[in-house]
Amino acid sequence: MPRPSTPDTEAAFAEELSVVRPGLSAPYARALPGARAAVLTRLWRALAYEPLPWIVRRDTDREGLTLRLADGRRLRGPLPDPYACTAYVTEVRLDERVYERPDALVGALGVPHGGAFSAELGDSVASLALSRANRTSEEVPGESEASWAWEQRIVDGHPYHPNCRARMGFSVAEQLEYGPEHRTSVRLGLVAVDDALVTGAWPKWLWDGDRVLIPVHPWQAAHVLDAPVQEGFAARPLMSLRTLAVPDGPHVKTALSARLTSSVRDISVYSVRTADTVSAFMEEMTARLDVPLHITRTLGAATAGSPELAAVVRESPDGYAGEGERCVPVAALALTRLPEKPSWLAEFTRLVLTAGLRMLELGVALEAHGQNLLVVLDREGSPVRLVYRDLADIRVSPARLARHGVPAPRLSGRIVTDDETTLRRKLFGSLVGGALGATAGSTAALREAFESVAADLPRTGDLPALLGEPLPVKALTSMRLSSGTPGDLWTRLPNPLAGPGSS
Repeated sequence: MPRPSTPDTEAAFAEELSVVRPGLSAPYARALPGARAAVLTRLWRALAYEPLPWIVRRDTDREGLTLRLADGRRLRGPLPDPYACTAYVTEVRLDERVYERPDALVGALGVPHGGAFSAELGDSVASLALSRANRTSEEVPGESEASWAWEQRIVDGHPYHPNCRARMGFSVAEQLEYGPEHRTSVRLGLVAVDDALVTGAWPKWLWDGDRVLIPVHPWQAAHVLDAPVQEGFAARPLMSLRTLAVPDGPHVKTALSARLTSSVRDISVYSVRTADTVSAFMEEMTARLDVPLHITRTLGAATAGSPELAAVVRESPDGYAGEGERCVPVAALALTRLPEKPSWLAEFTRLVLTAGLRMLELGVALEAHGQNLLVVLDREGSPVRLVYRDLADIRVSPARLARHGVPAPRLSGRIVTDDETTLRRKLFGSLVGGALGATAGSTAALREAFESVAADLPRTGDLPALLGEPLPVKALTSMRLSSGTPGDLWTRLPNPLAGPGSS
């Protein structure tokens, strides 16, 4: 059963862990202070930069940042680095009281919708401590291992979201059984559907006569679905938890309607209906580029007419790595053996920015964060090509396509837009504010990489905004504290080339 809500999630985790995996109890307790600091650092970044209505002023000095709240209180902490990925915030002070736990801080702030967010932060801390406690000395995969092996070494989750490791609704036992960071294998079930909507070439091994067999996650089968579930097959969970790698086969994206980081995930009927069209269109678009960028093709998608019973099957990214090469998700680059040369980050930055800008100029904005974007490294560890997966959240501009003589795909809905702000937010927010920022690890390192490659980047109409304007990123904490507000909320971070006054 899922762990019940409790005012002290850390203690609830410890209690359950003592029953289901007592050997992890002591490592879990040792991991808690670091996990609190990791989540508090992410929260402090949000408080420093997001447009939260109850923060009326931000004052900086040599020693730190002071947030002046609408009710007259003051919140004090260290100077924030918007691109830092280390846990440098161990405590903040609200008036005269010191807070080390992010959930307790949000509770004390007493802001609208803060109760639910506080509970999620507590879950994020405890889950992160559990993930760190269950690490082994064998953290780095062999050089020839599949990409899923790299993904299962990513312990800390989202580099900037305070809910980086939240697993709301999952018991401790279920986290250990299903979480990719616990290096597990998951046995998927199968639900036979008579009148499924199918697009693309649904794999032959997922048919039972005329009925479609839809793979389902065991958590979904246990807690959500009311349908007979057949014995399925084993697969390795990837970073997103709900997408799994079939041994020597494709990747299967399942519907897993649990809250992970920002939102409740599922697979919409719209995504299934458009999956084949989007995949074919993107395969054509990457062929037009003069940059080595590939997509993982969608092989088939199916739904029973409900976002809670659907699946997408796509090819593995490993097929784009040659002999002696390895395909690594960008989020896992910190775990790889990279060349010890100053130019490596510049080479990687040049490759990903060139690909992103070229594709945006043609008319497609990729959501190229560290989970969706993978890089193929050669024998020496140099980046040689990119692989992009999960096409559900790209944006397509018919006007930009028309300027290049490219027929627009037969698509409608949220994926289609000519709005310049929306297109740039999609790419810049994910690629710079996510993948590149996390890979660089600090504003100083990102600035150095930008300066090294700026002259080499394609002179597209979007380049001045990339190099000279504050950079958009999703306001992830604002989104969690804006209950009922649909869609994404955004903020702007200082551009590393423009200095701290650019926000």
